[in-house]
Amino acid sequence: MGVSNLHIVHTEASLGWGGQEIRILTEAAGMMRRGHQVTLLCPAEARIYEEARLRGIPATALPIGRKNLRGILALHRWLRNNPADILNTHSSTDTWLAALASLLPRAQAPIVRTRHISAPIPNNRATRWLYQGATRHIVTTGEKLRQQLIAKNGYRPENITSVPTGIDTSRFMPGDKLLARRQLGLPEEGAIIGIVATLRSWKGHAYLLDAFASLGDPAARLLIVGGGPQRDALQKKVVELGLQERVIMPGNQRDVLPWLQAMDIFVLPSYANEGVPQALLQAMLCALPIVTTPVGSILDALQHEHTALIVEPRQAEPLRLALERLLADQPLGQKLAQAALITAREKFGMEAMLDKMEAVFQGALKK
Repeated sequence: MGVSNLHIVHTEASLGWGGQEIRILTEAAGMMRRGHQVTLLCPAEARIYEEARLRGIPATALPIGRKNLRGILALHRWLRNNPADILNTHSSTDTWLAALASLLPRAQAPIVRTRHISAPIPNNRATRWLYQGATRHIVTTGEKLRQQLIAKNGYRPENITSVPTGIDTSRFMPGDKLLARRQLGLPEEGAIIGIVATLRSWKGHAYLLDAFASLGDPAARLLIVGGGPQRDALQKKVVELGLQERVIMPGNQRDVLPWLQAMDIFVLPSYANEGVPQALLQAMLCALPIVTTPVGSILDALQHEHTALIVEPRQAEPLRLALERLLADQPLGQKLAQAALITAREKFGMEAMLDKMEAVFQGALKK
């Protein structure tokens, strides 16, 4: 792209762990490979802080987990001493802190705000200033999210770019299902229906459990990979439904690839707050038949009856029927999986994401 020697500073106030944080680190690592200097600013207690250090990404701990004067001053002081070419913010709190810090002298850097989820943005004067005045450019992780900001918030279309998350196509690929199951200690016989997602309410795990409980295949297992705030509630529901022998919850996994390769069907029944989920793209690259919902920008990646089965969110019965259909019709699952694999390789590669982000940063510098 002809962009070189940028100092890209990412800010992330969130303490959580999920697709948003993984995207930040993946993108940061890719930019470093391209010769850019990258720094992550985040609270010391945030999981992304430790994950960045494990991946060799420079990270500095700052008290930016809350909207307060301490966070503004800490961010201003760091930026004054460490000039940035681009300030890429990722959550509401750190975006506000960055915008207010940039009003103080000797700490100015163009702000690019990445919006990872589809949660609505308030339409008040202060927020309009944040997005249209303080921010040079907005990046969304899907085109539907971009259109939402244009139609509902009235933001300038030329200031918003959709950049779907890129996935490493050389790493995520179909694998030996039986070998993966043996390595992970999973049952070798019977269908495994799986989900990889942080255990948050809007990911729809509760509806998946209800759907799975009424499946006609008693030999099927449900594999729930991930950790998060809903873990205790979901474990309680598993007991209430009498599914202790059929539901496997291994918790959060640093490497999800073998878990995906062990599955027969991948499900993501989200009902809110999605861009284009990374786990969905990973499942596509692993050539898994997919059942999901038309939430956020999921339809940017998948098409009903062509690359996946799309069902209405917050309903267990359509979910059950879609799963029954795939369990009974393996050729349909194979057809959907192969089409999804081709789509993911063509549209959601890592280099395409990095090219687009470099172009956004270059454009922000010129404004």
